[in-house]
Amino acid sequence: MNRRRLPMQPTDPRIRAYSDAHIRTLLAELHERGRKFGLLFPSATTDKTLDGRVLVCFNTAPASTLLNLLTLLLDADRERPPCGS
Repeated sequence: MNRRRLPMQPTDPRIRAYSDAHIRTLLAELHERGRKFGLLFPSATTDKTLDGRVLVCFNTAPASTLLNLLTLLLDADRERPPCGS
């Protein structure tokens, strides 16, 4: 059974728990996982903190955008058949 998750909203209070260092680690994971699918984010980095939330530099997107992209990539990776099968 494939249960779809709802995207995280920029106003989700859990976003405030992510530090700049944590977001940088998640960005590194996004670079690594996205590469498998031909998705490159060469300039993605943290930007600034606004109202206790770290912004990601995809046109100053909120960190929820990063988390939602990672969720999509993880789901796609799980659904992808293993090499050689």
